[in-house]
Amino acid sequence: MAAPQWAIAIEHSALGAWMRGAEFAYPIVNVLHLLGLTLLIGPMLLLDLRLLGFARHFPLVESSAVLTRFSVLGLAILLPTGVLLFTADAGPLTQNPVLLTKLALITVALLNAVAFRLIWQGRLVHWDQEPPIFGRAQAVLSIGAWLIAGALGRWIAYS
Repeated sequence: MAAPQWAIAIEHSALGAWMRGAEFAYPIVNVLHLLGLTLLIGPMLLLDLRLLGFARHFPLVESSAVLTRFSVLGLAILLPTGVLLFTADAGPLTQNPVLLTKLALITVALLNAVAFRLIWQGRLVHWDQEPPIFGRAQAVLSIGAWLIAGALGRWIAYS
């Protein structure tokens, strides 16, 4: 199957050429992407584990507020750097099942995070007294989706 024309156009754009050709562009953007991944997944995992009942001595509402800010910062770094990395090899990447699976998992994880906020944000203060099963299932889904998406991101280079 041939790559879509839009992906070929992106790859052959000035930005795609710069990402492939500038001496330090790709490595620097890749390191920034890893920084974003760390800032997203680290705090998200801590929050998800807290939602599952670990480290109850940390107040959930306050922990959620702090950890969510770091995760959002990580996502804000991940998205543009991911786009930049994609431009370097857009044609073949649109055909890469590892990338496509990663993007699907990111979509699931983001939808899960938004749904969690909409459903449970106002109920976090009572979470430890009556932890909802569905909310805990969302925390488990979050852990799995983000960890697998991060691992698949690293796997793209080898696929």
